[in-house]
Amino acid sequence: MFAQLFVLSAQGDRLLYKDLRGDGGADLPGAFFRRITALPGVRAPVFLEAPDGQGRPFAHVRHAGLYLVATLLPGASPFGAVEFLNRLASLLRDYCGALHEQTVSLNFALIYELLDELLDFGYIQTTRPDVLKNFIQMEPVVSQPFSLLDLSSVGLFGADTQQSKVAPSSAAARPVLPLRGEQGARPEVFLDVVERLSVIIAANGTPMKTDVQGEIRLKSFFPGFSEMRIGLTEEFCVGKTELRGYGTAVRVDECSFHSSVKLDEFERSRILRVTPAQGELTLMQYQLADDVPSALPFHLFPTISHDASGRLQVYLKLRCDLPPKSHAVNVCLHLPVPRASLSLAQELSSPEQTAALQPSTKSIEWLVPRVQGGSQLSALFKLEVPGLSQALLRELGPLNLSFEVPAHTCSGLQIRFLRFSGPQPNLPYRWVRYVTHSESYVIRLHAG
Repeated sequence: MFAQLFVLSAQGDRLLYKDLRGDGGADLPGAFFRRITALPGVRAPVFLEAPDGQGRPFAHVRHAGLYLVATLLPGASPFGAVEFLNRLASLLRDYCGALHEQTVSLNFALIYELLDELLDFGYIQTTRPDVLKNFIQMEPVVSQPFSLLDLSSVGLFGADTQQSKVAPSSAAARPVLPLRGEQGARPEVFLDVVERLSVIIAANGTPMKTDVQGEIRLKSFFPGFSEMRIGLTEEFCVGKTELRGYGTAVRVDECSFHSSVKLDEFERSRILRVTPAQGELTLMQYQLADDVPSALPFHLFPTISHDASGRLQVYLKLRCDLPPKSHAVNVCLHLPVPRASLSLAQELSSPEQTAALQPSTKSIEWLVPRVQGGSQLSALFKLEVPGLSQALLRELGPLNLSFEVPAHTCSGLQIRFLRFSGPQPNLPYRWVRYVTHSESYVIRLHAG
């Protein structure tokens, strides 16, 4: 199925390379990186023809800034390859902790041992952590850099849990299998409700597209095989015609479940039943389009003016429409400006904000570490644009906003309870967390 498998950093550095059949070229990672960086921003298609004279395509996925890449044999399924690479990323988190460049560098011997058990002459043997743990002998080297953008590093933003406690910041940034000396530690289970928000807003402020892609992820450090029962919001309904309960309905257009999830109680009580092995598992995926029940997290009010001398002024007022008890972190506004722009002067509403003109991309990046719900920020940017014309003004925008909202879901989906069935001598700690990411939050400045 696979001929070669390798892992590259975001800069194209080769972190791992395994030639599974002995017929690969040494420059395949370099050829892949040159091809992927030459693609436009959307980076499609996913599968690229490998220039190795054999016509083998590349299949790749990206996790935590790393490229996981495989070259495919003739007749191999590209969808199966993507599924395997995503599963490989989960296994690397299971065995090494948080997935990032330093973790891969520190654990390359363990990862090579893992690949030897996963693949035989390019063919997949198994991806089950409970089977693989019987053969893996290497001990992981744990590295725990804190990153709000990485869901495997938690205490996510200090979100409250069912026990009104906060998980230690490094709690989920460690391997699932216990290290020597940790055998007696009380196990833990993390349940994450993750939503990605895609929005396009017209120049007049009207939302043109709103889409929420959500999933419920389970990461279990519990070595037992007890059944787990997960209660969702009772008013959760699928489709526009179904109504449930008497409270405010939580509606999605469609949802799907992992094959291991038992749904015999879902229709009646909105309860998912699963018997998880150690490791990471996506229990449920769902989608909601257009009719998002909560207000959009941010609204932007731009004012643009210019004079005959080539001075362009952009005044941006950013309003956070989250509830006052909520907040957003890592807020970044990216504004393309005319290519002829020479310099930037700025006036920001608070000292913790920063902004800069990026010469390579000809864009302004406005960074705000944290924004409280109900608050408002502003920025005035003054650009020197020689020969400013209407054609150059059309190069301004659209704006792209990226952010993260902890302890918040746009759909309103909540976890009612997380329980283990039957008596347990050593029940694990249970942490429930919510987070919303901006997948694409585009605000147009011009009509049409």
